[in-house]
Amino acid sequence: MQTPLLNYIPSAAQSMVTELLTDDNLTVKVKSERKTRHGDYRELPNGKHQITVNSNLNTYRFLMTLIHEIAHFTAYKKYGRAIKPHGKEWKLTFQHLMLPFLRPDIFPSELLPLLAKHFKNPKASSDTDANLSLALKQYNEVNDKTYVFEVPFGETFKLYNGRVFKQGKQRRKRFECLEVSTGKLYLFNPNAEVELLSYEE
Repeated sequence: MQTPLLNYIPSAAQSMVTELLTDDNLTVKVKSERKTRHGDYRELPNGKHQITVNSNLNTYRFLMTLIHEIAHFTAYKKYGRAIKPHGKEWKLTFQHLMLPFLRPDIFPSELLPLLAKHFKNPKASSDTDANLSLALKQYNEVNDKTYVFEVPFGETFKLYNGRVFKQGKQRRKRFECLEVSTGKLYLFNPNAEVELLSYEE
């Protein structure tokens, strides 16, 4: 049996979320983990609209992702389909919808300053805001994941898709990492989750 949607978000936010989801043409589905996205929004062929959110997110990340996707739906209704997915109309809508949730009875007090800063100019993915992303991850269930910034220089790590990289130097914000199989250089956000590999000498 599927867990009811409201069980995934902080209790103090549930009534406000319920109000945002009163549109009969909108459905929300909770999905198993997808590595490349936290959630998505799309218009279905029958004219209805669907939001999906990953079930493995902590309550604060789940709420942010849900409001992010509701903002897509709301901006679409208000401004039409010609707008850019994460353009100024979506940003204004996301800010407007998220503001009432930025309260200490919904989010932990240590997250609120980071959220306030993020929502001055929200990005397409909160993962690109390294400080906020790392702070949110403190509320995840304990796992054996490592972050790129924790990988020692010269050590190797593996991504969820099996690709292996060697840790390089840090640029201003991101890390240069060499893909072992191709020799190509890639830039990683410091909060990217990886699996540290240890090799025998």
